[in-house]
Amino acid sequence: MPKTILAVDDSESVRQMVSLTLSEAGYEVIQAKDGQDALRKLKTSIVDMIITDYYMPNMNGIDFVREVRWSDSSHKFVPIIMLTTEYNDSKKEQGREAGASGWIVKPFKPENLISVVKKVLG
Repeated sequence: MPKTILAVDDSESVRQMVSLTLSEAGYEVIQAKDGQDALRKLKTSIVDMIITDYYMPNMNGIDFVREVRWSDSSHKFVPIIMLTTEYNDSKKEQGREAGASGWIVKPFKPENLISVVKKVLG
């Protein structure tokens, strides 16, 4: 059974690129357009990993990570990778403090994304 990954990004093209990359590597992908949409989808889905953007409307990536880590016990230990244009060390620290497992800077190379996913999911 393939592992399921939730891809959260307000950019439809980024979501499609992540989805295509992961689907071709044998993963199942659920897409969400922002943190609030992702939380709704997590209520009805079991995921093995979450990949989220930092900057999004309605609920940014940091608030989303905090919500998953501290408010939703069913997904508390799911690995969360930030996939964002943000490369500032203080932002990365905010991500770690919120509970993010890792950080990938956009634009990403598909092979790098697959490598990180395989490393995290085993």
